[in-house]
Amino acid sequence: MINRSLLIIFSLALFYSCNKTSEKKPDLKAQLAFKTDALLGEGAIWNHKDNTLFWVDIEGKKLHIYDPAKQTDRFLATESRVGTVVPYSNSEAVVALENGIYFIDLETGKTRLLSDVESDQPGNRFNDGKCDPNGNLWVGSMHYEQSRPEASLYRINKNGQTEKMKDNITISNGIVWTSDKSIMYYIDTPTGVIKAFDYNPDTSEISNERIAVEINPEDGFPDGMAIDENDHLWVGLWNGNAVAQYDPVSGDLIRKVMVPAHNVTACAFGGAKLDTLYITSSSLDMTEEEQQKYPDAGSIFKVVPGVKGVKSPFFGLK
Repeated sequence: MINRSLLIIFSLALFYSCNKTSEKKPDLKAQLAFKTDALLGEGAIWNHKDNTLFWVDIEGKKLHIYDPAKQTDRFLATESRVGTVVPYSNSEAVVALENGIYFIDLETGKTRLLSDVESDQPGNRFNDGKCDPNGNLWVGSMHYEQSRPEASLYRINKNGQTEKMKDNITISNGIVWTSDKSIMYYIDTPTGVIKAFDYNPDTSEISNERIAVEINPEDGFPDGMAIDENDHLWVGLWNGNAVAQYDPVSGDLIRKVMVPAHNVTACAFGGAKLDTLYITSSSLDMTEEEQQKYPDAGSIFKVVPGVKGVKSPFFGLK
């Protein structure tokens, strides 16, 4: 026979453990890291081999490489809008251009085709993407007019083999994996949520789609995303002046990093210890008042949040 009092205590403990909320922390403020005038800064990713930040200016048609130690930022012009970038080797990266996925020479800017998926869909362009724990590139497209779910999410391996993993997407955006390689988190911006999927590291397949986080519309629209050592999510908020930290287990907003830019797009943990969060932004889609209020919009910002990030996998795991 089970003691009634013990049963009540056990039931209460189970209830509170299942409904545990994350502790709300004080908001932080980002500071200017590098002044620049990007139109649509995006795709932030830290190259942990040479300690530089790769990022793109989509509308400016440029791949940027920012070196915090030298305080330099060089760029390579691309032939069309560039949605994202992932490191590949010492001499090449992989970029998502409007009409396909390409290797790009980091000195000359010369490209060579990896996958021409969606080259026959002029109503779309490629947007954000990152590599999974097996080195496959997961990259999504977006509908130019942003009015219909006619885009998709693809998985591309080192041989260029391309598989559609999700469709009915409008603006494919942030994507990350947990440190134990068991969960993938993903954003389709207009939905206002962060989805979770079970990820199989043996097959690189996903399953069991569900909602992990619901973003308060008053906070903005979820854009690019990073993940820290505790598997918390850091999400750029378009029209939200901030990066938000979420606990995807409870779905709670933990805190915000306030950024002196109206449209905050993406972020990546960097630095030798991966303890600095670098943040990209846009100078587009602002009123005259907002332009005056945020003169550094389009620049790179940074904050040291007191938690470290994790190394982002390179394409093909080179």
